[in-house]
Amino acid sequence: MVQWRGRRQSSNVEDVRGSGRGRNGARRGVRLPGKISGIGIVIIVGIILLGGDPSQFLGLLLGSQQPASPPQTQPSQTPAAMDDEAGQFVSVILADTEETWRALFADAGRNYIEPRLVLFSESVQSACGYSTAATGPFYCPGDQKVYLDLGFFRELTALGASGDFAQAYVIGHEVAHHVQNLNGQFDTLRRAQGRASREQANALQVLIELQADCYAGVWAHHAERQRDLLESGDVEEGLQAAASIGDDRLQQRAGRQVQPESFTHGSSAQRVKWFKRGLQSGNMDACDTFAAAQTGRN
Repeated sequence: MVQWRGRRQSSNVEDVRGSGRGRNGARRGVRLPGKISGIGIVIIVGIILLGGDPSQFLGLLLGSQQPASPPQTQPSQTPAAMDDEAGQFVSVILADTEETWRALFADAGRNYIEPRLVLFSESVQSACGYSTAATGPFYCPGDQKVYLDLGFFRELTALGASGDFAQAYVIGHEVAHHVQNLNGQFDTLRRAQGRASREQANALQVLIELQADCYAGVWAHHAERQRDLLESGDVEEGLQAAASIGDDRLQQRAGRQVQPESFTHGSSAQRVKWFKRGLQSGNMDACDTFAAAQTGRN
């Protein structure tokens, strides 16, 4: 059990839940067409947890569909009033990531620009475009914000990723993408992908996602060693989450042959390996997945 109660909450949370399309009181979470089977839901949730876009998988199941139109009026972004337990949990975890990355950037002589985290329900407009809850948690480099519908957490146990640290791990992974953005690694990735074949582009995407897993481990290292945020069993929850959401595991659940060339987030073994590397070292320099790939140690 993550020891989060009574700790500092972040001031970088924007709560737009209940605004826009969410004001109808519809169930929060991943909204899927009724004709998708239970196993389809599991696979789609896995894709979301990996940080991917489930639209291609949905297309395979349902055929081509017109994308949803954004609402005419977008909800205003207001500071969060954390009067619910789930919102408070997210705010405390975000605050703890701020502690870790602020200190690590300061050690490197740099200033850490804190991201903002937007809690939404049903749909949201970001600098990266219009998204629904089915997109899952995501980071938008354009506005340096993490977007999260809390209903997503209800779906995690379907992939064996139960427990509050599995939820914290999701936040840590998305914040890790912000760290990569500050480091210029996103720009480097996009330039390299622009010159690559589709298979090569997928391989590069795997490296950026594995690095985010490693950075999430770096955060967990400092949360455990310096602030006693984690208890016995929490790390195991994170490792189980990483093992449950590898591309190979998702392809197997879909009844497909495992195709490494199609991976975009890495195998279960790779995700566990890189999360553990960050967790054990607590050092960003240990997370150079690109150098490891060049030497065949990825």
